[in-house]
Amino acid sequence: MQIAILLYHRFTALDAIGPYEVLRMLPQAEVVFVGEQAGPVTNDHGSLQLVAEAALSDVRSPDIVLVPGGPGQNDQMTDGPVHEWLRAADTTSTWTTSVCTGSLILAAAGLLTGRRATSHWLAREHLCRFGVEATSQRVVFDGKHVTAAGVSAGIDMALALVGRIAGDAAAQASQLMLEYDPQPPYDAGSPATAPPQLRERLQRSFRPVVTS
Repeated sequence: MQIAILLYHRFTALDAIGPYEVLRMLPQAEVVFVGEQAGPVTNDHGSLQLVAEAALSDVRSPDIVLVPGGPGQNDQMTDGPVHEWLRAADTTSTWTTSVCTGSLILAAAGLLTGRRATSHWLAREHLCRFGVEATSQRVVFDGKHVTAAGVSAGIDMALALVGRIAGDAAAQASQLMLEYDPQPPYDAGSPATAPPQLRERLQRSFRPVVTS
């Protein structure tokens, strides 16, 4: 089972690495990080690099496609090699997935039109520009297309996907192996529970640029 995780300049590391740590435990999983060209790709803070082992042209029919989010998604909203690869891979994939604003890339490529999907809460409204029914759910399954809300939701999405593919016991084993048992010290992980002034400050400072 080949799992292709897309990398692009200024991706958010946890969007890719969180699901990777879960999905790599699937039986016979072959995880490959892909980019427009093979080589190191820098994250959104410029402080970390992951290596794209393969170019898009080298990975033609993965079983699972995963698109992380990050500020760099703004450069991936116009048609080009990434969109072409996503559309081609989607024709044969078993699952096409995203984390955070990665859903905006899928939507811009035309893969979520008429579907339900989610994204980071600060960017979710932009899905509607592409004919997507946006929802605030943390993980959304619409056929073979699976989207996760912001950043950490990618771990939840990957666990749910493992459950669909290999069964509940396999997903639970992955969860236990990772000791994924969230007990955050604050209840500010959702716009519904965060202090209003914090929510408003982030809304003022975060203005995603989305080309329709």
